[in-house]
Amino acid sequence: MNPRIHVGVGGWTFEPWRNNFYPSGLPQNRELHYASRHLSAIEVNGTFYSTFQPSTFAKWRDESPEGFVFSLKAHRFTTHRRQLASAEEGIQRFVGSGLAELGDKLGPIVWQLMPTAQFNREDLEAFLKLLPREVQGRPLRHVMDVRHPSFASEEYLELLARHGATTVYTDSEKFPSIPNAGSGLAYLRLMRSEADCATGYPPAEIARWVQAANEWAGMGGDKEVFVFFINGAKERAPAAAQEFLKQAGWAAPG
Repeated sequence: MNPRIHVGVGGWTFEPWRNNFYPSGLPQNRELHYASRHLSAIEVNGTFYSTFQPSTFAKWRDESPEGFVFSLKAHRFTTHRRQLASAEEGIQRFVGSGLAELGDKLGPIVWQLMPTAQFNREDLEAFLKLLPREVQGRPLRHVMDVRHPSFASEEYLELLARHGATTVYTDSEKFPSIPNAGSGLAYLRLMRSEADCATGYPPAEIARWVQAANEWAGMGGDKEVFVFFINGAKERAPAAAQEFLKQAGWAAPG
């Protein structure tokens, strides 16, 4: 499997995954250890709602194997506001909360806007200018997760390119799917898992996503792919991610 393809789910604490994805009787404090050895990435949703200490990020780093990557959703305080341009204090607080403790396991930061937030060029550009390019000498990658159809425009993508950011590509009936061929980073949130399908998405459909990811990462250069199975029938998300990894030829760490 191309090492520049990272696949996983949102979070690792979810009751329906116990005795399903997780083995029966696995202690809850071992769930990250298990998940990080059966997936290659996790998008952390807890950072969207709560502030964590540096020691927590260090603990996640130490519990996960080499090559594993955490994508972090920025705290909602930074983006759930009428004016994004006013977010400087929240951005600095989040980035400075200890993210650098993840070291090489620090993946992209996702900035999720409210579903009602519409594209406002001036306000968004002011926000993008506030995003730091590094933390403690470690480069940061920024991904905008927008929910309103007004963002589906070349103007939006050009603005992201100017500031070194990219956009989430969402596979969902509720939110726009915005491809961004001009970015080196492809960030996919696949949200159509169905409960009556053992792998969430049918294997043949997953095969098409695998092919697309391989083609993208195979271009070389700075091309990298993050794929997260999220929402939909969330209980199927780990099986969907594992099917993707299996088809992509991933070898789990020993």
